[in-house]
This record gives sequence, C-alpha cells and structure tokens, in this order.
Amino acid sequence: MSESPIEPNWANKLSAYHKNVNQFQAVTSGKLKRVVGLTMEAVGCRAPIGSQCSVETLNGEISAEVVGFSDDILYLMPSEEVLGVLPGATVRPLSQQKGIPVGMELLGRVVDGVGRPLDGLGPLKTDHHLSGKAKPINPLSRRPIEQPLDVGIRAINTMLTVGKGQRMGLFAGSGVGKSVLLGMMTRGTSADVIVVGLVGERGREVKEFIEEILGEQGRKRSVVVAAPADTSPLMRLKACETSVAIAEYFRDQGMDVLLLMDSLTRFAQAQREIALAIGEPPATKGYPPSVFAKLPQLVERAGNGSEGQGSITAFYTVLTEGDDLQDPIADASRAILDGHIVLSRKLAESGHYPAIDVEASISRVMPMVVSEQHLSYARVVKQFYSLYQQNKDLIAIGAYVAGADPRVDKAIQFHEVIEAFCQQTMKETHLYDDSLVALTQLGDALNG
Repeated sequence: MSESPIEPNWANKLSAYHKNVNQFQAVTSGKLKRVVGLTMEAVGCRAPIGSQCSVETLNGEISAEVVGFSDDILYLMPSEEVLGVLPGATVRPLSQQKGIPVGMELLGRVVDGVGRPLDGLGPLKTDHHLSGKAKPINPLSRRPIEQPLDVGIRAINTMLTVGKGQRMGLFAGSGVGKSVLLGMMTRGTSADVIVVGLVGERGREVKEFIEEILGEQGRKRSVVVAAPADTSPLMRLKACETSVAIAEYFRDQGMDVLLLMDSLTRFAQAQREIALAIGEPPATKGYPPSVFAKLPQLVERAGNGSEGQGSITAFYTVLTEGDDLQDPIADASRAILDGHIVLSRKLAESGHYPAIDVEASISRVMPMVVSEQHLSYARVVKQFYSLYQQNKDLIAIGAYVAGADPRVDKAIQFHEVIEAFCQQTMKETHLYDDSLVALTQLGDALNG
C-alpha cells in the first residue's frame, strides 16, 4: 500500500494564517471622527504613514493619504476637494495600490500628481508601475560629474556650464522669465528625455507653458507633471515626487534626463500646509522642521546613477518673494544645490533676456567639466562685466574720465558686446560648441 503524501509543515501553515490575519487587520475599516480645515481624523482603522485610504462621501468615494497619527487617531490628507463628507463616514485602507505608470509611452503626455492623464489623449498603457520611493543611491556608487550638458542657452553654456548630473537652482521673483527660460532649455538641451514638473502654477500658465513655451518640438521628448495652485497640498507634494520618480525611471534605463521643477518653493509651501494642519509647530519664519528635512530628500534623488545608468540633471526654480535671496527656502536651497542662477528684475525691466545676473550666479561643478582655457575666458568676461557694473553710476553721470583706468576703458568699450553675448531670443538655440566658439572670440578680444 502506497504511503500517503506528506502533510505540509504546520509551522508554515500557521505562518501563512498569521500573515493573512495581519493583512486583514491592516485593512479594517474605520470611521471619520473629525474634519478640520485640510485634515481628516479617523478612528478604528490601522494603516501605515504614506498609505492610501478611501473615504465615503455622498458623491461616492474620495482618496486620502495617511500623513500622521496620534494614539488611535489617523490623520488623513485628501488628494481632492472635500465635498459631501458626513460624520462617521467609512474610512477604508486600500491594500492594492497600482503606483505611477512609467515607460516610453509617457513621452509627449501630461499627467497629474499621481500619474493620471490630463491631456485627453486616452489612458496610459504602460507595462511598468512604480509604487513607493526608490532607494537612495549609495553616494560612493554614483558616477562623478565629468561631462557638460548642453542646455541651448549661450550664457549658461559658457559662463555657468552645467554638468550631467548637476542640481541647479533658478532663483527668481515673479514675472522675470523663469518659465520662458525653462521652455528654452527643453528645446535646446542635448538630454534624451525632459521631465517638467509644474507645481502650484496658475491653471492658465500650465496650458500656456505646454502649447507656447514648450512647443511641439519640445513636447515630443518631454513628460509634463502638472498640479496647479487650486489642487490640494497633498497633490502638489505628490507632483514633485512623481516628477522625480519618472526621471529616476528613465535614468535607470541609461538615459540622460533633464528635470525641470517649477517650483521648489511650492513644494515647501505644500509640506508646510500639511505639517501645520496636523499640528507640527512652526520653526523658521512659519516653516515647520519637516520642510527643511524633505528638501534634501527630494533634491538628492537627482544626479548621476551608478555604472550602467544614466543621469538626472535638475533645475529647481526657487521663488524669491520680493526678490529676497535670504528667504528661508532660498537660503536652504542654496546650501543643498550644486550652484544657482539668479534672474534679475532690473535686467528684465531693461529688456535683457534671459535676465541672468552672471555676477550673482555660480556653477559649482563648472571647473570639473570644462577646460582651463574655457574657465579662463569665462573668468575674463565676468571680470569685465563686473568692472563695468562697479563704475556704472560714475559713467552714467559723466564723472568718469576716459584714460583714468585702461581696464575700465576696455569694460566700457566691450560692454555692449558682452551684453549682446549674454542675450538671446526665446526662439533661439545656441549649441554648446557654437557657444564655446563665441566665448573664445570674445575672450581673445578682451585679452588683446
């Protein structure tokens, strides 16, 4: 008589049952206890921070994310407008979360903060989805920044050269042309893929950026993630994280990615709204400590990958309220970025575009990606530009006497040439090699 099949190990059975019980406990529904401002408070359900829940309303269900807890109370932040919510509404943790769709199918598309299409071109049919944040790359595994990246802007290519994998800040007040400058980069860059995050902008500006500034040519190899100012702070926060996650996917495929995020300030403001809503105390000028903890977490995800991977070169715009470069977010951003480009309101008002203040701007990795000759020419041009600015008032009122200082005389002689060198129209693109030739000619003239 044949022996009966061996029964599975009872320990394995109990382990499987225990796992099922834990899953059941994790998705136990709760009740909505309180809604105050932006925050919902639920009791009776267990869910980890960062997980999604559905909240019952008169109009169906809305999604919300767990952003904190206190004892048995979960703090939820809705990702959409709260309408039709009743006391005691059912709150159910969602165990199945598909994640952000990623793939080549994203190119040319416009999505919201969680990867849903906004452009009316139908659903996204991608084979891959990203759920959760990618693990940080070991800093010792990152490839060094050694190659320049062409951004199509002559003043940046020559005076503030950007390396592949660099993180740059674009500091500007409102209305000085930062969105136009970003659009010029999308058309002129040598990067394989461009990811644009439009966060906290006016709804009108989103469409205007896509159709007029980005244009058909720039859109073909771009992914736009949009979360206008009227969306919830959670959606604005998610839009920044989604932009970086999409850029990380393309970098892991071995591509060079240009990430343009407008703006880092809106990311900080969204986190401030969420943190204050759940009771975190303000610290620096109304910003809670979590804001300054999240900024480097977001920025450090960009950069070069390990061997075999591509790069993410990132430009983060920082809105300087009242053109104050000592604003807490501007100050914190400068410390964690690899350089900054300052856009001057005075230059913009005088018709100088792009309004890049080359005196106040710096690229910290430029010496590592350009030749000594390039660096020398850039330094000479910057010195003569600065020399003119220092004597500008004396020149304007006629107090400077020609011949008093030969270097000042040369600065006056070449001032218009230098200004023309640093300008270009919105439709112009100056390739890196062409920009270098123009810099060499200007540098030779100044040294002569």
